[in-house]
Amino acid sequence: MLVEKAQIMDQKAMSRAITRISFEIIEHNKGAGNLYIIGIMSRGAQLAQRIAKRISELEGVSVEVGCLDVTAYRDDKRNNEDKVDRTNLPFPIEGKNIILVDDVIYTGRTVRAAMDAILQRGRANSIQLAALVDRGHRELPIRADYVGKNLPTSRDESVRVSVQERDGEDQVTICIETEE
Repeated sequence: MLVEKAQIMDQKAMSRAITRISFEIIEHNKGAGNLYIIGIMSRGAQLAQRIAKRISELEGVSVEVGCLDVTAYRDDKRNNEDKVDRTNLPFPIEGKNIILVDDVIYTGRTVRAAMDAILQRGRANSIQLAALVDRGHRELPIRADYVGKNLPTSRDESVRVSVQERDGEDQVTICIETEE
């Protein structure tokens, strides 16, 4: 059973982190032209929507958003023949600057699966990674370009991101596994 150990970010801290990530994306890409945002399901999709909305407010242009289901591309879950792909990318990948958004980056395996899924759909001009939380412990040479919060954790802890759209509240917590 997972038990909450500590709240790391509340709604205001998450909002500030999303705003900061949005500004960094705009600055690095010199605006929002040719920029497309893809959230990794599930909570990365909600964060991607928020980042796109914030960039649109700041730049005065619409930024297209998609969501990516990486289940079939995971190297740790091979039994996916009967799974439905819930990916929704309403734009072509070819030649676009893609911002891939995830809630937590940990080992890097989910991001690797997401890049495989994107590259299978076309050759993007660039793929950049935004993560609300980077908790370290990488198993692959992947790093986020934009990070809301670096949060060193032990391997026996887990980071839980809750978003209003799915969970009824915005917060990031560290949880530990108990024997109950």
